[in-house]
Amino acid sequence: MARKNRKPTELRPIKLTPNFAKHAEGSCLVQCGDTHVLCTATVEEKVPPFMRNGGKGWVTAEYGMLPRATHKRVDREAQRGKQTGRTHEIQRLIGRSLRSILNPQLLGERTIKIDCDVLQADGGTRTAAITGGYVALHLACRYLVEKEMISQLPLLDTVAAISCGIVKDELLLDLDYEEDSTAETDANFIITGKGNLVEVQATAEGNPFSEEQLLTLLALARSGINQLKNIQLATILSLDKASSK
Repeated sequence: MARKNRKPTELRPIKLTPNFAKHAEGSCLVQCGDTHVLCTATVEEKVPPFMRNGGKGWVTAEYGMLPRATHKRVDREAQRGKQTGRTHEIQRLIGRSLRSILNPQLLGERTIKIDCDVLQADGGTRTAAITGGYVALHLACRYLVEKEMISQLPLLDTVAAISCGIVKDELLLDLDYEEDSTAETDANFIITGKGNLVEVQATAEGNPFSEEQLLTLLALARSGINQLKNIQLATILSLDKASSK
């Protein structure tokens, strides 16, 4: 399969805009090609009932798509009265991914809620939400340190996510919607900055894939995650440089 304007191992153009939302404790607009997701972090001075009096914090996530994020308008889920199974799955995935690099004791007995709103969708919305969600979470934690509500950042590592797939027998990194919708194998990888795996979702839509192909997809994902990590860190560093001027 010949890709338009990028190599099989190349990410879509990616841009992270920190502090995009004025009122949130942390926020990041993530643009991965034509997929755009706004991630905001809200600090709440409480934890879920099952965590009360335990001295530990919590990170959770909500996910949603604007009605015209895709080619055809879709009613808001609030209008329909309930969330879809897909929405539940994605927001649980985002929450698990961000908690994987959290030290809950350092956060204290408070919750950081990450809201991920898809403004425009062209494949990879859940992976973009995790990548941008980390930056929003990091900025919210910085806010807590600056306000002297906690003594140090409660984050143990970075985390990002990327999709890979097999399309017409070719292994591709960072699938857009057209590629994802025709993939024989579709996989999402969530990996920390240190290279540890948080979650792997891999599904054969057509012919089964081999272990060798899975390992090749993993290697491809690692190269993409490393690039995303560098962009995340550069985005955060840019704020440090701006504040020091």
